[in-house]
Parts: sequence; structure tokens; C-alpha cells
Amino acid sequence: MIFFRTPFFLPRFFPSLLWRVPTGNNELYLTFDDGPVPGPTEFVLDQLNKFNAKATFFCIGDNVRKHPDVFEKVLTHGHAIGNHTYNHLKGWNTSLQKYVDNVKQCELQIANHNSKSADVFRPPYGRITGRQIEALKRQYRIVMWDVLTHDYSKNISRENCFRGSVKATRPGSIIVFHDSLKAERNLTHVLPKFLEHFSGLGFDFKALV
Repeated sequence: MIFFRTPFFLPRFFPSLLWRVPTGNNELYLTFDDGPVPGPTEFVLDQLNKFNAKATFFCIGDNVRKHPDVFEKVLTHGHAIGNHTYNHLKGWNTSLQKYVDNVKQCELQIANHNSKSADVFRPPYGRITGRQIEALKRQYRIVMWDVLTHDYSKNISRENCFRGSVKATRPGSIIVFHDSLKAERNLTHVLPKFLEHFSGLGFDFKALV
């Protein structure tokens, strides 16, 4: 069984992490992991622009290095930037010093193009140790998610990806999509329909700032 909404007990175990934005308004927080990548990232930007939506892009530092022109497009469109490590590291399998150094390496790459430092961080795969949290929370707001779209999965149909994501979403949800080649098949189907559905319900899409 595929779960689209984060189990209720996880935020209780890790209360210092941001899972959902407290709000009484119809607001959603779209996030995009693993870019920037030519093609998927530009598709996302076009779709967000159609709905006057803002989002947060959790970027891999090495992708920023390889695709600076695409990264510049994200900045030009006025979206927020987050740190997603330089090499998409799994925190559980990485020493504290190596993990922190990799985050700093990503930060330096972002700084080459952006005068404003990223102040939000998302651990790849959501896997991060307590020591890594303690080391990073002094500089970053560590962001997890309320809704995982599973757009990267080859084992879920595009329509089920859309329906499951919509059903799990509620006011204040932080929603994870991926602007990556791996997710492109589901992303190109689900994101336009997701934006249209919640825009029709009067929701605003905001960046994490």
C-alpha cells in the first residue's frame, strides 16, 4: 500500500522539523526536489507561471553546477531555493562531518548564482540522523513534507499518482514533487492537473520563505 500523507506520528518524534505550515487559509506549499535539470525543471516553471504559483526548489549542488542556466531560470521566476546536499547523500549512511561538508558544498554552489543564501534544507530521501539535525538546524530550517506524490515511482500509474496526491493534500500541506528525469512521466501528467484542481478550489501556492 502506498501512503501519500506522512504518518501522523513522525512529526511528533521530530518536532523541530517542518512537516506542514500552520495556517487557517487555503494555502499550499509546493516543493521540487533533485533539480535543476533541463526539461523537467523548465516544464515545472512553465506550469507554475500559468497559475501564478510560487514554490520552493530543493536543489542538488552538482546539478546547479552542471546546469547553471536552468538554475538561473528558477531564480528569475522568483521561486525560493533550498539546499538538498551536493551529491544527494543518504544521511543514515554518511558520517556527520562528510554530510555537513556536502551541505556546505551545495551552499557554495548556490551562492555562486544567488546573493541570498538558502535558509531551508531538505535531507535526500528524508533520511537524516539526530546529530546531523543538531548540526544543521543552527543555520537551516529543516523541511520534510506532509504529502509525498511518489511521482518518481514506476510502480504507480499517472492517474493514481494524481488522485492519491490530491486526496492527501490539505491546507498548509508541504507537497513533494521532483523536477527530475526519473519523475518526468508522472510529473508532466500530475502537476498541471494538481495546480488546476486546487486553483479551482481557491487555493494559493506559496514558497517557503
